[in-house]
Amino acid sequence: MKTHDFYYDLPERLIAQTPVEPRDASRMLVCNRNNHHRAHRHFFDLPEYLRPGDAVVINHTKVIPARLIGIKVDSGVACEVLLLKRLEQDLWEALVRPGRRLKTGSQVTFGTGELQAEILESTEFGGRVVHFRYNGVFEQILDALGQMPLPPYIHEKLEDKSRYQTVYARFSGSAAAPTAGLHFTPQIMQAIEDKGAQVIPILLHVGLGTFRPVKAENLDEHVMHEEYYEVSAGAAERINAARAKGGRILCIGTTSLRTLETVTDERGIVHPGQGMTGIFIKPGYHFKACDMLLTNFHLPESTLMMLVSAFMGLDNALDAYWEAVKAEYRFFSFGDCMLIADGLVKGQDHHE
Repeated sequence: MKTHDFYYDLPERLIAQTPVEPRDASRMLVCNRNNHHRAHRHFFDLPEYLRPGDAVVINHTKVIPARLIGIKVDSGVACEVLLLKRLEQDLWEALVRPGRRLKTGSQVTFGTGELQAEILESTEFGGRVVHFRYNGVFEQILDALGQMPLPPYIHEKLEDKSRYQTVYARFSGSAAAPTAGLHFTPQIMQAIEDKGAQVIPILLHVGLGTFRPVKAENLDEHVMHEEYYEVSAGAAERINAARAKGGRILCIGTTSLRTLETVTDERGIVHPGQGMTGIFIKPGYHFKACDMLLTNFHLPESTLMMLVSAFMGLDNALDAYWEAVKAEYRFFSFGDCMLIADGLVKGQDHHE
C-alpha cells in the first residue's frame, strides 16, 4: 500500500488548540468495525457500551516536561532539545532544532547554566544522543526548566500542564501523551467499574515511534522507532481471565493496543514482559488481543491512521473521518474521539 492511501483533507480550523472542559464532554463517534454504521455520542456515554466482564486496558505512562529551550554556547543561537528516551542515567536520545547547527560536539546550556548538554552523536532516525551535566537531581531540574512537549500543530499556550496528562498517569517517561486517555475523569473510571468492567493498566512510554512521520512512499519501507513497554504478570492474568470468560478487551488508545499486540501470542494469550517494541500495525494485520478501540482522530498519512485503518478497514476509516469532518469534530491531541467495535449497543446503532 502507498502512504498517500491514508490521506484525507482536514480544514485547519478543526485542529483542536485547547482541551475541552470538562474532560469527558468531548464528542465520541461510535463506529461499527464491519460496516459504515455510526452514532454520534459523547465520551461520558462510554460506560453504556461496556458489559460486565469487559476489560478496559489503559496506558498509565506519564509525560515528562521533555521540551528544553537553550542556547548554543559558541554562537548564542537559540535551540531546542526534545527528550525522547533515556539511554543511561545522564544519556538521552533526543530530537534537536536547528539540526544543522547542533552537530557532534556542540555544547548547549539551559536556564542560567544549571543544566548543560553535549551532542555526542547522530542517530539513524535523525535524532541526537545527548549527554547532560548538572548538580542536583535531574528530574527536579527538568521539572523547573522543561516544558510540556505539545505537538507542533498546537499554537495556543497550555495554561494547565495537567491537561496534557491523563488522570491515571503514574510512571514518567513519555515524550507525548497517550491522548485517548485524556478524556477520562475519576467519575468515568468509577462508572466503568460500576458497570462490572475492570480497568487494567499497562505501560508504553510514548516516543518517536508513535509520532514520527512516514517518509517512505511504500508502507513496507517504513521502520518504526522502538519504544519501551511493560506488562505485569497481574495485568496479563486479568486480561486473559476476562477473555476466557467471554469479556471483550477495549484498548484505550493506539499505545495500549500496540503494547497488547506485542505481548499476545497467536492463540490470543497475553504474556507478561518488558522491553522495546517497534510493532507497525497496518492493513492486513491480524489482531490477536483487542476487540474494541477508543482513539482520537489522527494526522493524515500517519502510522496511527494506518493502525486505525487496519482495525476497521481503510474505506470504513476514511468514511468515518469524512463524517467527522462534516460534523465538525475536533481533531488530534486535544480533540474528540472514536469508539470502534464489532457492534453497537442495541437502540443506539444509528446516525444522529
